[in-house]
Amino acid sequence: MLKAILRYATLALLLELNAAQAGITINSTRIWPGEEYTRVTLESKLPIRHTLFTIDNPNRLVVDMEAVEINDTLNQLSEKLGSTDPYIKSVRIGRFKPGVVRLAFDLKSEIKPQLFDLKPVGEYAYRMVLDIYPAHPLDPMMALLESNASAVPVTSAQSATPPLPSDEPITAKPELKKIPEMRSRTLIIAIDAGHGGEDPGAHGRKGTHEKNVTLAIARRVKALIDDTPNMRGVMIRDGDYFIPLGGRVVKARKANADLFVSIHADAFIKPDARGSSVFALSEHGATSTAARWLAKKENEADLIGGVNLDIKDPYLARTLLDLSQTATINDSMKLAKYVLGELSNINDLHRGHVEQAGFAVLKSPDIPSILVETAFISNPLEERRLNDTAYQEKLATAVLSGIKQYFAQNPALSKPKFAASN
Repeated sequence: MLKAILRYATLALLLELNAAQAGITINSTRIWPGEEYTRVTLESKLPIRHTLFTIDNPNRLVVDMEAVEINDTLNQLSEKLGSTDPYIKSVRIGRFKPGVVRLAFDLKSEIKPQLFDLKPVGEYAYRMVLDIYPAHPLDPMMALLESNASAVPVTSAQSATPPLPSDEPITAKPELKKIPEMRSRTLIIAIDAGHGGEDPGAHGRKGTHEKNVTLAIARRVKALIDDTPNMRGVMIRDGDYFIPLGGRVVKARKANADLFVSIHADAFIKPDARGSSVFALSEHGATSTAARWLAKKENEADLIGGVNLDIKDPYLARTLLDLSQTATINDSMKLAKYVLGELSNINDLHRGHVEQAGFAVLKSPDIPSILVETAFISNPLEERRLNDTAYQEKLATAVLSGIKQYFAQNPALSKPKFAASN
């Protein structure tokens, strides 16, 4: 018996050594271009040892990888690079010297790269991740805020539903009434399309990815908000790329947002689960087992999407650990009730009330924040609806109607501009 165990152990060791000598095989390559940064991902069954450096005149970025095979999958990386990529002009792949494969990126401008590794998680094996940021970050949000300063004041009243008692379930459309005029200051709504890039989110039986549905709905919400006097929408993610959960909070605060709305499309193991839900943050545990399960699943997005844990942001740490946000959570609950009431007019509700759990993406200490689960993407009927443009428009309209009702009953005060710590 002992001899057999030793024989198998020796065989396994020899196979491992042979694999190492043969080189690491790249199983998949991906490029996620975005205005904020471009991410390049190489996936393999074994971790890759690598070295990174930059060259000036012209601007180039070089990654040397040890014991990696050059195969068709790796060579296809250059074919996946689009001409509209904001930072990468071209990529060349070749053997620099025995045992070392070199990736040479020709750049369009000065950049600030980050290279890090991710361990296997979910359906992913080992990933080598290269994030290419601009040396001088663009700040489209500041341009937006400056344009808001000259916005035209509201001149007409809006329609809204009356406030709902905190313990009243949502069952039908409330009676409409005239609401007071909003303040003349332009209101900034941060619209967060859930997931993105390496993190596809949930998926339906027909292959629909949550990240694509949420982006489509979020863009419709923004368009409707931008057409509303004295409102402007800010997209937290406006493309197929990944943003860490905490980074979404920080982006909303940099935009000086008055509200934060995160759009999602849930999934469950049973295909008959259906209906819309709206969630707010909880400081004291989830309001149900399902809410706790969903928050845990959503909070794992950073593991799937891939966060560089070597980058420490003390401001972000303070934001996510801020526990003095009871008033903000109360306002979040009010907003959530209005949005849930509007969603009840176009879809069944999964539950008849707002739920709470510890969602990381809702942890802004000073911005009322909600997470909208538009429907169950795992339900075949709701998956078809989520892909229907008319239904997406109905969902967006419901979200905007809820936002209008919130502001009608909770007029926004002037806000100081956000200033991040260095």
